[in-house]
Amino acid sequence: MKKILFLTVLLSAATAFADDAKNEWHNTTLSDATIKKIQDAGYQYKLCVSAEMQKPAHQQQESRRATEEIMTQCESILSRMREVYLAEKVPGAIADRHLRQMRMQVTRNVLRGMMFGEAARKSGQQ
Repeated sequence: MKKILFLTVLLSAATAFADDAKNEWHNTTLSDATIKKIQDAGYQYKLCVSAEMQKPAHQQQESRRATEEIMTQCESILSRMREVYLAEKVPGAIADRHLRQMRMQVTRNVLRGMMFGEAARKSGQQ
């Protein structure tokens, strides 16, 4: 009896935590113009990050602090990409997931580059 009750509770819990349909993207297609806008926004974001990394003020800071400031300066450009997604009726959860992935990837690259520069300065190579 306890096993049957346990299995019933387990199965009902599994269905309660299933993804709701409103956060699921049902194979809609993005137009080539929309994809181009998304790619342009991503390019502008990476361009902004690259330009911020070159500033002398960030070169003299500790790498984590500099990375945080660089990412904060360019965050507004990344929000443009979210607007393009939402205008195309992509669910917010999916758009946010892609933006979070892009942000994390760029942040890791920036931090790696800033740590490399900081290590080179400390070793006297620059």
